[in-house]
Amino acid sequence: MAAPAATDALVSVDGVSRSFGDLSVLADVTFAVEAESVTCLVGPNGSGKTTLLRIVAGVLGPDSGTVQVRADAPRPVGYLAQRPAYRPQFTVRETIAFYGSLLPVDVDADAVLQSVGLAPVADRRVGALSGGMVRLLGIAQATVGQPPVLVLDEPSSGLDPTMSRHVRGAIDDLGAGGRGILLATHDLGTVERVADRVLVLDRGEIVASGGVEDLLEATDAADLAEAVPALTRPTDEIEVTAGRVGEADRAD
Repeated sequence: MAAPAATDALVSVDGVSRSFGDLSVLADVTFAVEAESVTCLVGPNGSGKTTLLRIVAGVLGPDSGTVQVRADAPRPVGYLAQRPAYRPQFTVRETIAFYGSLLPVDVDADAVLQSVGLAPVADRRVGALSGGMVRLLGIAQATVGQPPVLVLDEPSSGLDPTMSRHVRGAIDDLGAGGRGILLATHDLGTVERVADRVLVLDRGEIVASGGVEDLLEATDAADLAEAVPALTRPTDEIEVTAGRVGEADRAD
């Protein structure tokens, strides 16, 4: 079911591989991210999702293969790490203004916060935010400078249902704004609600790709909670490899 990267996509990943020592984390990964779409990356722990996102975001280089971002913008890619951390003594507005100051364009911090629903807490210090608000601040930081591509690593991990819905709404709005979004998550409910395309990553390889309905039909599953395990390896194998990846890369 895996498909080659499209030549007119915002992001084209072609034959990307990455190892840490003798441990292969990614092997010949190829896919594309289209404009005005949300591409969700799913798979078991240790499958290489975080490593792949870091490579697409330009934080980490591949051993082989290429990543092309076809975006003419001061900040082509906005990146939300899995565990975002900000200076606790800064206010929410000051945090966004700081990231804006790093770009050669004017950034309206209040408009950025409004876009993710954080305007009411703009003057609150980061150290006083809930975990869900920190995730929303991370999404806001990723959008500073209006990058055409957003790379988001587990934006709703560990959140309560209300905040998860808020995060899903923010992602929907951002995708509708013409951006291409690459999102890694274990929250398959979020994937079912926001994904235009799903990539299933297992043992560093994309083993399936397509729309949610495509994956359900291919596995005769009622939902992604049934479909994804059917497309990947048994749980006992996942746990062993996840531990090895954690030692090499501290990545999912």
